[in-house]
Amino acid sequence: MTKKYDFKTIEHKWRAYWNEIGLYRTGDDPNKPDIYILDYFPYPSGAGLSVGHTRNYVPSCVSSRFHRMKGYNVLHPMGWDAFGLPAENYAIAHDIHPRESTKLFTDTYRRQMKLVACSYDWSREINSTFPDYYRWTQWFFLLLHRRGLAYRAQSVQWWCPQCQTILANEQVEAGRCWRCHSLVERKALAQWHFKITEYADQLLADLETIDWPDSIKTMQRNWIGRSEGAEVIFQTCEVSQTSQVSVFTTRPDTLFGVTFLVLAPEHPLVAEVTTPEQAKAVNAYVAVAERMTEIDRLAADKVKSGVFTGGTAVHPLTGQFIPIWVADYVMMSYGTGAVMGVPGHDERDFAFAQKYGLPIIEVISPDGKSQDSDACFTDYGVMINSEPYSGMTSAGGSAQIIADLEAQGTGQRQVTYKMRDWLISRQRYWGTPIPIIHCPDCGAVPVPEESLPVLLPETDEFAPTGDGRSPLARVENWVNTTCPQCDGPAQRETDTMDGFACSSWYFLRFPNPYYEDGPFDPEAVKQWLPVDIYVGGAEHAVMHLLYARFWTKVMFDAGLIDFNEPFSQLLNQGMLLSAVDGQKMSKSKGNVVTPDEVVSGHGTDALRAYVLFLGPFAAEVTWDEAGIKGVTRFLDRYWRLATGDWLPSPAHPRTRSPHHAFERARHKFIKRITREMEGFRFNTAVAGYMEYLNYLIEMQDQPILAAQRRQAIETFTVLLAPICPFITEEVWQVVLDHADSVHRQTWPGFEEALAQDEMVTIIIQVNGKVRDRMEMAADVAEELLRETAVARPKVRRFINGKSIRKIIVVPPALVNIVV
Repeated sequence: MTKKYDFKTIEHKWRAYWNEIGLYRTGDDPNKPDIYILDYFPYPSGAGLSVGHTRNYVPSCVSSRFHRMKGYNVLHPMGWDAFGLPAENYAIAHDIHPRESTKLFTDTYRRQMKLVACSYDWSREINSTFPDYYRWTQWFFLLLHRRGLAYRAQSVQWWCPQCQTILANEQVEAGRCWRCHSLVERKALAQWHFKITEYADQLLADLETIDWPDSIKTMQRNWIGRSEGAEVIFQTCEVSQTSQVSVFTTRPDTLFGVTFLVLAPEHPLVAEVTTPEQAKAVNAYVAVAERMTEIDRLAADKVKSGVFTGGTAVHPLTGQFIPIWVADYVMMSYGTGAVMGVPGHDERDFAFAQKYGLPIIEVISPDGKSQDSDACFTDYGVMINSEPYSGMTSAGGSAQIIADLEAQGTGQRQVTYKMRDWLISRQRYWGTPIPIIHCPDCGAVPVPEESLPVLLPETDEFAPTGDGRSPLARVENWVNTTCPQCDGPAQRETDTMDGFACSSWYFLRFPNPYYEDGPFDPEAVKQWLPVDIYVGGAEHAVMHLLYARFWTKVMFDAGLIDFNEPFSQLLNQGMLLSAVDGQKMSKSKGNVVTPDEVVSGHGTDALRAYVLFLGPFAAEVTWDEAGIKGVTRFLDRYWRLATGDWLPSPAHPRTRSPHHAFERARHKFIKRITREMEGFRFNTAVAGYMEYLNYLIEMQDQPILAAQRRQAIETFTVLLAPICPFITEEVWQVVLDHADSVHRQTWPGFEEALAQDEMVTIIIQVNGKVRDRMEMAADVAEELLRETAVARPKVRRFINGKSIRKIIVVPPALVNIVV
């Protein structure tokens, strides 16, 4: 054996062997429990994988390997979410068909995933751009359509001039396209939507039933934005006007503090209530507002501005006239497009009223007494200056006001949501065709299920048209068809579906990707779903994760599945930053480190171990090329230990008695690594391997039975195998001379009694006098021992008011605190 681990030769040998024995095929033993471990459906791009991607794929692989060894049937598949804008934009820029570029990208991703030994069952690979997959994406569209959850409507939507397509609200970030980062615009088009708002309450309530990070749950709650309150109607009072201004408020208790109303510039009532005297100013203001994005209009640091329309409305409870203003901080897309101004109890309204000299009325106070303050009070309290409601609490007054508004027909209790329906139309070529045919006589007619898939036509003219139409509109022999209902001439829908439609159900396909009688195999889905462990980034909290939950609930309600949440546990990996500039790795920034270059220089095992060792799974960490050298040294030390002469022949043992401390250390090691694996704490697991290896090296010259030594190195090898598959396979089969793969071994168990830390009684002195005793582990860290001793209540009595000069620790069981 060589003193240095030759990773290039050994990795090549074992890759071929694992393929030959089908090591990663999904287990089907009916006597074993099942576990489904899944990565986010990846979108392959031209840049290929960076080492940042391995922070997702390596941990899920390690968990899969661990669970196989623990006796589970493991489903750990991979596939490609390959429709969408990046592939199409790349194809346009490089004069290549997106079908070809997509194949190039997926081949690269697959090769790199195999390079880093991701243990996927490649026999179940799926691709969203293949007709045998998107046939079923279209089937789901028809399901939603039948259930009244898919509809087409004319509306003003976000338009990306660079990508030449409409975007959903969730795909606009800070006023820019989430893909190309261009500033977005507004465009009116007839669009297809999915009625996700129908499931808003279920999406909120069921968050409590799943094991997801609190941050993701909070993002979804905020995005759904459920608000309880009241709709209040203010009657406009201009001559010949019978219009109503409807506002939604979560604070009916502040209704007597309303001193003005504000309409969004796009509100249809603006033109009606504006007086001739104010028309010029209002029209100019509206024109400027229409050219601004919602992000700009809602910016926290933007100075609030507005214009008086000249119109007024009648307060529903006081009968007073209320002036109506128009202001760009009110959005037509939120609520009713109108708000009531309560400057005494809303900071935004307070600033607006101060700027324009509008009245400020105090109607809520902490104790029912006027505060005579120059600031607004935004909390709940006791109502004042509110006629018959004065003296009521905010909660009691709100309930009574809503009841009175309902009784007189000027308001009602209401629940609103910030979330809007999911806009799924895309005016691009590279996507799933929407299975709808437009007939002049029959209207929008669904394509019959037996006619699916509606194939994406082959064309070389796939660049955007620039006029809001999809490139598919140019493929006349595809567009022109017959109506399924009347057989008359008709045209196909030319928009394609948002790529997130493809990823809203893919997890159902993996249990049996060859099933032909439906989108998924009901028996296989019943066996494997819901997904047990779902691994990926937090960036899709209000996109993919929300959409997949929505589709799952629709399927549950349709009786297709017996669960209504797709992912039982969600784990988000932290971002990997470049050491070059501290930024996220990106090809455009020139700071990418690829798995190829790391594996070439250090080997796959070193890459895998280092990616895990960098920090906790969910933490943001920085890649440091110097750090991987430490992991390489660890693997070399393990190799030298396993292949050295420290394992004496059983015929010539160095001792005849078992070494109990050595055995105890082995059981403690098994317990520690098992717990770290179960908790997805792979960074501390790697630290545990390093510590135990140091211990084994330190014990080389101790009188330990040969069988014990061999068992220790076997245990170490089996436990290290999920993280470092190549070196452990070589040690297991070649050095230790075992016949089968190390990855098919049973995960070692441990005896709890032996794995327990040895406890000792610690005597605590203050200035040399015994003041307390405590039980602690014999190998407790000195720093923890000091902190614990000083914090003991009996000890504190002799320290309080005095300064600690020093703390003397006398191993193994004495602490003397000098004060």
